[in-house]
Amino acid sequence: IVGGHEAPEGAWPWVVSLQVLRGGVRFVHLCGGVLLSRKAVLTAGHCVDGRTDPCSWRAVLGVHNLLKHSPHTAKRRIRRIIVHSKFKRETFENDVAVFELKKAVRYSLYIQPTCLPPAPLTPALENSSDCYISGWGRTAEKGKISSVLKQAQVEILPPSLCNSSEGYAGLMDTKAICAGAWAGGTDTCQ
Repeated sequence: IVGGHEAPEGAWPWVVSLQVLRGGVRFVHLCGGVLLSRKAVLTAGHCVDGRTDPCSWRAVLGVHNLLKHSPHTAKRRIRRIIVHSKFKRETFENDVAVFELKKAVRYSLYIQPTCLPPAPLTPALENSSDCYISGWGRTAEKGKISSVLKQAQVEILPPSLCNSSEGYAGLMDTKAICAGAWAGGTDTCQ
């Protein structure tokens, strides 16, 4: 998260650290995800691109500091990974995947499913809604990954602005939601 600050512990109980096995010895954070149910985590399809073996992954839930797991933390191995059948890595169209956990998690103050809005989503977002982003990603472009969960407030931006010549110049998928700070400085960092 660029331009954010440390999230209060337990503020985002649906945020999940998806970790991949490195060198056969330790797990390292690779992507964030959100808990959909006791056994399902939603993430980006590009996160698992070329890494679809569920045995090389784990999900860490209820975690705030990736270097220091607390009693609230739950670790789960992965039963299977389902990437959207129409995911296009070139355009990031349908950029979603679901991790099915081997064992269900128990909900607590620190582990909860994400809150999803009722369908249809689009009209509700066209009024410059504020929203939050959170994660352990880089804190600057080409910077280090944060070990503590960060958050930042961003604004939903209209597709016309995002797809303008100053933005993504028509490359943004019409099904995507554009959020950030038009002036820059606050964003997710991949």
